[in-house]
Amino acid sequence: MKSKQSLVMELEALSMIEKNDLKNRLSQAIFETYARQDVVLVRGSKASVWDSEGKEYLDFVAGIAVNNVGHCHPAVARAIARQAETLIHTSNLYYTENQVLLAEELKALTGMKRAYFCNSGAESVEAALKLTRRATGKSKIVAAERAFHGRTLGALGTTYKSIYREPFRPLNEATFVPYNDIEALKAAVTNETGAVILEPVQGEAGVYVADAKYLRAARQICDDKGALLIFDEVQTGFGRTGKWFGKDHFGVMPDMITLAKAMAGGLPIGAMLAAGPAAEAFQKGDHGSTFAGGPLICAAALATIQVIKDEKLVQRSEEMGAYLKSQLKKLAPREIRGLGLMVGLDLDADCKLLVEKALQKGVLINSTGEHTLRFIPPLVVGKAEIDKVVSVIGESL
Repeated sequence: MKSKQSLVMELEALSMIEKNDLKNRLSQAIFETYARQDVVLVRGSKASVWDSEGKEYLDFVAGIAVNNVGHCHPAVARAIARQAETLIHTSNLYYTENQVLLAEELKALTGMKRAYFCNSGAESVEAALKLTRRATGKSKIVAAERAFHGRTLGALGTTYKSIYREPFRPLNEATFVPYNDIEALKAAVTNETGAVILEPVQGEAGVYVADAKYLRAARQICDDKGALLIFDEVQTGFGRTGKWFGKDHFGVMPDMITLAKAMAGGLPIGAMLAAGPAAEAFQKGDHGSTFAGGPLICAAALATIQVIKDEKLVQRSEEMGAYLKSQLKKLAPREIRGLGLMVGLDLDADCKLLVEKALQKGVLINSTGEHTLRFIPPLVVGKAEIDKVVSVIGESL
C-alpha cells in the first residue's frame, strides 16, 4: 500500500499537467475520433472525479455507464492488486480459475447456459452475430430504429444511424424497424432471419424503454420463424436499471445476451452468454481472443459483482432512480424516461450547451441529442448529489 505522503506527491504531480500542452500532444499522437470535453481528469472516488487543476466534478456519466460501483472502489482495487501480483495473463491456451468462477457467476445471475468472454461491448455483439450464423446458418438480422450496438464492422451493420454506417459500406446491414412496433417486427422477421437484436432500453438513442408486450411478442415471433433473440444489455446490465439486467423487468428470456461496460469496475471486459440450442453451436476454433477472460480482468469482475451484492446497489439504483426522476420534474421537461439510474430527459433547451455549462459548474452530464440529456451516474450516488446536479441544470437553463 502506498503511504499518504506518496499519494499526496503523486496528486501534486498530476495537478501540474498543462491542459493545452496535453491537447496539442494528443492531436499529434492519437487518431482524433472522439469529441472530447475541455477537461483533463486525473483521479476519481465514488461519484466524483478531479481534474488536473484540482477541481472536483460530480460524475453523472460514469464512464458511459461503466463505473456502477463508483470510481476506484477499494474492494475492486484490492482484487486487482492481489491478482496483478499473482498472475496477469496466460491466454486461453490454458485453464485459469477466475474465468470459470466468473462464467458460473454470470450463469447464475442471467439464467443463461454458457459464456464467451471478450474485451468490449462491440466484441460481445460480434460474438452473438457470429454465433447466430453458426447456430442457424442464416445471416439476415432485424434490429430497431435508433439502435446502437457498436462500431466494429459486424456490429455496425446493426447500428441504426446511417452517418456511422455510410463511410464503411458494404456491410451486412440489418433490416431496421420502429422500436416497440409489434406489427412492423412481425412483418420484417421471415424464415430467412437469423436473429433479432434489441436493447431492453435504448441508451445511446436517449433512454427509450421497451414495452413488455413488445419484448414478449419478439420472443414469440422469433420462435415462430426459427430466429434467435438477442438482448443487447451492454449498457443495461449489472444493476443499471434497478434490476440485475434489463430483461428482468419484462420476464422474457433471450437466446443470447451481450454484456460489457459495468462488469469489471472500469476495466475492459465483455461477455456473450447463450441458452438453448445456441449454447451448443460454437465449436473449438470457431471464435477466439488473446486477452479474453484473463485472470486479472476476471478478478476485477468478480470483485465488482460482489460489491454490487454487498452494497445492495441494484436496489439502490431503483430507489435513487425514482428520486432522480422526481427531482428532474422541477425542470419542466418535455418528457422523462428510464428505469433505475438510466434516465433520459427531454428539454426545450440546447442540451449540448447545457453540458458545457454544467462542466463549468462542476457537473459531468451527457447529451444524446439536441434536446436530450442522459443520466447514468454511479449506482453509489446519493440524494444530495442528485439535488446538486438538478440544481446546476436548473441554473444553467
